[in-house]
Amino acid sequence: MKIALLREPIDIAALQQEIKSGGDGAVCVFDGIVRDNTRGRETLHLDYEAYEEMALTQMQELAQQAVAKFGVRDVTLVHRLGRLTVGETSVLIAVASAHRGAAFEACRWLIDTLKKQVPIWKKEQFVDGAVWADGEPFPAEIAGVAS
Repeated sequence: MKIALLREPIDIAALQQEIKSGGDGAVCVFDGIVRDNTRGRETLHLDYEAYEEMALTQMQELAQQAVAKFGVRDVTLVHRLGRLTVGETSVLIAVASAHRGAAFEACRWLIDTLKKQVPIWKKEQFVDGAVWADGEPFPAEIAGVAS
């Protein structure tokens, strides 16, 4: 497992290649990127902060839970901190598994659970002001899987 908080750009290609193994039938990748707007407000940049020690511990625990719950082989979970501009990757999740279904389910569960539970905060800087984001609601169709 690779778990990290980085202040430099995430090397998506290297991480995706690194997680692959001969027994895998799938690697599912979630590449969360900074978009140019939120709810119609033009985004200039995002600033990410974290309680780093706790965030890393919780990210490791989530990766271990994903392996146990979904039967996947390996997980990479990397999040950027600091200032990110439009188009940059803020979070990368890669899940390797013998089967695609488990990889997709684990990947979705990981990003939704990370956003809900891990102490990483996002400040959105718009052309007309800034807000600390509350995050998106946890999807009802998989909320029961996270408990």
